[in-house]
Amino acid sequence: MGIRNMMFHNEIGPGQKIAYRHLAERLEMSQTPVIQALKWLEFQGLVRHEPNRGYSTEPVSIREVEEIYEFRESIELSLLEKTLQSIDESDMARLKAALDAHRKAAREVYLHERLVKDMAFHLTLASFSGNRVQQAALRNLFDLLYLKYGGSILFSTSMDRADADHQQLFVRIEDRAIDAARDVLSRHIRNVREHVLSGLEKMNRERRSTAV
Repeated sequence: MGIRNMMFHNEIGPGQKIAYRHLAERLEMSQTPVIQALKWLEFQGLVRHEPNRGYSTEPVSIREVEEIYEFRESIELSLLEKTLQSIDESDMARLKAALDAHRKAAREVYLHERLVKDMAFHLTLASFSGNRVQQAALRNLFDLLYLKYGGSILFSTSMDRADADHQQLFVRIEDRAIDAARDVLSRHIRNVREHVLSGLEKMNRERRSTAV
């Protein structure tokens, strides 16, 4: 969790070499659990290990980000219909609490908190479907986005727009309007994807320009 937190706050960025001895010092523990943690993060696709070169984070891949959002849209739309079939008043209260938490975060300056609340809203909605396998897959996609690419997408996501989309989606769910809810959710995820990809492409152009 300590390493994940560093990745989320961009203290460990994409394509960066990871010195596990340094991590052990920062986390105030021996190297053995740090190496075990890095092996687990490697299994999750968040870091990679090369013989004689050690661990490093994966570099930015625009194609991977595209695939993540395509898969995310597919999962969330699939779960939405199941959610509307089973959601009750208690669930709506939980979703409203997640909506309000995101709305509050969207008006604060702490960007990382906004991402956490955005993820919480979507995962709360997905949880009402009862499909644990797809929920786990969705959570893993958020891990890839926010841990592997977190520092790169913070600047590119419009939180005001996301806040409005969440509000509109909540109303459609409250009305049990499945087609309208699907349209709002699909548009929301695609808009965020375009913001993120545009930001990553801009970042890559700036890096190439600096290298020249």
